[in-house]
Amino acid sequence: MHSVYAVVPLCLSPWLYSACTTVYMVCNVYYCALPSLCFITLCCAFTVGHFYKGRRKYQEWTDPCFSSPAQLPWRPSAVPPPPCPAGRSDSWAADPHSSLQRLPCTGADSPPGGSSDQDQASPKPNSGTESKYGLDPDLIPNVVQVLHDDEVLWGAQFFVTDTRGQLPPLSSTHCTVQDRGNASPRFLRCTSYSFPSSPQAALLSQLPLAAIVQPFARLARGEPPLPVSDPGLGGPVRCSSCGAHMNPFMDFQDCGQRFYCPFCASLSEVPWQYYTHTDRSGRRVDWLSRAELSRGSYEFLEPRSHGATQEPRCSAGRESARVLHREDGAPAFIFLIDVSVQAVQQGAVSLVCEELRTLLDKLPRDSGMDESELSVGVVTYDRTLHLYSLSPTLSRPHMLVVTETEDLELPLVEGLLVPVKDCRDIVDSLLAQIPSLFADTREAVVIFEPALQAGMQLLKDAGCPGKLLVFHTTPPAGDSRPGSRTDSGIFGAAKDKSVFQPCGSCVSVAESCVAHGCSVDLFLFSQEPVGVASLGHASDISGGGVYMYSSLQEEADREQFRMDLWRNFQREIGFDAVMKIHVSKGLTVSGCFGPLSVGTGGPSELALGAIDSDKAFAVEFTHQGQLDPERGVVIQCALSYTAPSGQRRTRVHTLSLNCSCHLVDTFRNSQAETLLAFYCKKVYSAVLHSSPLSLRDALLSELTRTLASYRQHGSTSAVSAGQLVLPQFLKVLPVYLNCLRKSEVLLPGPHSALSDRVYQRSLAVAMDTAETAAHFYPRLLPLPVSGQPWSAVRCSQRSLAPDRVFLAEDGRGLFLWVGGCVPPQLVQSLFNVPSSRDLRCGACSLPVLDTPLSRSVRGTIQTLQEHRARHMKGDESEAVFRRLLVEDRSPNGGASYPDFLYHVHVSTLQLLT
Repeated sequence: MHSVYAVVPLCLSPWLYSACTTVYMVCNVYYCALPSLCFITLCCAFTVGHFYKGRRKYQEWTDPCFSSPAQLPWRPSAVPPPPCPAGRSDSWAADPHSSLQRLPCTGADSPPGGSSDQDQASPKPNSGTESKYGLDPDLIPNVVQVLHDDEVLWGAQFFVTDTRGQLPPLSSTHCTVQDRGNASPRFLRCTSYSFPSSPQAALLSQLPLAAIVQPFARLARGEPPLPVSDPGLGGPVRCSSCGAHMNPFMDFQDCGQRFYCPFCASLSEVPWQYYTHTDRSGRRVDWLSRAELSRGSYEFLEPRSHGATQEPRCSAGRESARVLHREDGAPAFIFLIDVSVQAVQQGAVSLVCEELRTLLDKLPRDSGMDESELSVGVVTYDRTLHLYSLSPTLSRPHMLVVTETEDLELPLVEGLLVPVKDCRDIVDSLLAQIPSLFADTREAVVIFEPALQAGMQLLKDAGCPGKLLVFHTTPPAGDSRPGSRTDSGIFGAAKDKSVFQPCGSCVSVAESCVAHGCSVDLFLFSQEPVGVASLGHASDISGGGVYMYSSLQEEADREQFRMDLWRNFQREIGFDAVMKIHVSKGLTVSGCFGPLSVGTGGPSELALGAIDSDKAFAVEFTHQGQLDPERGVVIQCALSYTAPSGQRRTRVHTLSLNCSCHLVDTFRNSQAETLLAFYCKKVYSAVLHSSPLSLRDALLSELTRTLASYRQHGSTSAVSAGQLVLPQFLKVLPVYLNCLRKSEVLLPGPHSALSDRVYQRSLAVAMDTAETAAHFYPRLLPLPVSGQPWSAVRCSQRSLAPDRVFLAEDGRGLFLWVGGCVPPQLVQSLFNVPSSRDLRCGACSLPVLDTPLSRSVRGTIQTLQEHRARHMKGDESEAVFRRLLVEDRSPNGGASYPDFLYHVHVSTLQLLT
């Protein structure tokens, strides 16, 4: 059985308690770089860089304490909490016999500020790996151990979804999911699998009630694809009141003539074509043969309409704002290529055209189809727009130049969009000619928004949805290039909140993309900033993505671009999508966060130009009334989209949860990594209109309130007044949120580029739970010795050894860190050089050697690449590698994990008193 809760050994002395009265502390501290060591960064390979000797000076940002903590609405529980199941522990608490003295709660004799003896209370600065308060990092919760324990419990096992409210394995655990009525956690994963039954209990818990939704998530090897059914001309059976789709939790009554909807609590008549009688238990006798009654996830084909695709019944009011597309119009890919002089000189034009030619046969297609039904169009641009007629009736492509881009109107010419299966050769011929057509260009001025408008107009004229793949190099004309600024790690101005905001014209273009069922993938090739906040906004809200490459002169960047483009073409995708969220009566959808646009139906209805297997969203729920513990909670995500063949489909995911009047059940059935994914999407979405400092404070406040609530209402362990108590499955939540708080998006360092911060935000806001957890708490793997298996260690400088080699990855980059005392035999067998002194910094590939160690390392790197949404590249910068050691104090001033945990614990006690 899973242990449910545990208790953390941490006792604090009174003089340390008074140290929390400091509101802000900025100290000049020194930390030593690792001597005689080098590390190697990998892009499916490696790069070597040497750490610098000596000491460096930096400013440390210490977290503020609450000078006047707000009081939570504490209320005594009406019913005592149920006992913890046998073999489970409710809480994780500190060792009461620790060498540190216990920290008493503040009372009348001890003001909230603590002792006035500042000399005694003030912590002393030290290296980034040690706690200022003397805490032993080995005695506090360990992310690596949590992941290992879950892998031991569920690894290579079957997780069967036949039980309501069953806590799933962690997202990093390798297991096989069997759909027996509830959607797989790969599609729907909740912050808690037992919701509070009343608004008052939900308020007391201080836990966000939310779900991470990934409708097109990749299935693990051995898991069958979703069943697809055709309901015929009559369409699928749905609730006549709220429009929810049929699922295993619809309750059939009157011998199967009517069914009860768990989302709106209404009864609907069963159409005579769908009628089948029920057995003694009230279940239809044909439930096993119908995917909608036996599976938590399924798809069905939407009935064809005359002239336009059918909008979901629940969103009938959105036709006025959304373009309806012809049923026979298959989606299209339009390639928009910057052909300015800078793009030509950097080699971007030739590289893009070369790679597109190799991928014309790899365009998305429906499962089981040999050829893609997609259409293709090509647009090049600099100061003007160049359209190309690719009609098969022409002997060669014809170029049309549009010079007037203010009030853009495109000529109605045949062949601007053509089916790739019929015109592959002529498209290939055009892509081969484009580099030579613009080889002698001297045009340095580039327009960007008119190019997007031209792509949208092509899709609109063709009556089909699609995707714009923009390959951009030069800063647009009139761009002030805000991305060229760097940000200080000290927040002193409210204007910091505006650096992520796009310009007004880019917002309108982005909204038009969504309205036309068009998504934008932006590939940026530039050695100078190009205003990512504005240019990438259309990608952020249309379901697309942003890709950045610093220099195509480096083979690492060229290889990364090739792999990113290949994966972009290969992943599962749906176009012109509308997603509707249903939830049980008593709950409502209060917010949605991620790469999306909220529709006119409110936060429960989302609009997307396209959606692919790498996109995930966060949906937050709020109580509106009492929930029935007997019926529990049901959540449904219905995604209506256009498949690559042009067929309109709906994918339905349904999940059932428990609800309870006992708060301890809510904490027992929570998962820290899902909360991290939710907070990441919510905070990174809010950074567009709020200052990073206020968001960091809000994260600290929410964590403090959650732990205070658990200590007050959920803990069933007998602990002393000064002990830290954490829920078992949330015991690593503090380290996760500390990593989020000190990320460069929220806490930039003195040399942080705004363009890189905007790019990191764009990546993280679309990540699923597994990618998010790996991004904020990277994986650090020492190379195994003597045939032992790979085993991760904690992300701290304390884990590094001078005689070992470590592989690190965070979803964006791969690093090999090589100690200065590594045996020459190991270096020879892995790098084919005599010793570590002969390693070349900046190398981009591991040599292919026929040694067990070389095969093992290269195989592990390939496996890591396959499990990530994007191709990971390397960086030879010491600062980049140091940021992966997230348990230590970060170079941008973020607190170390032990110090942050100490501060959270003291703030929790202050809040309770």
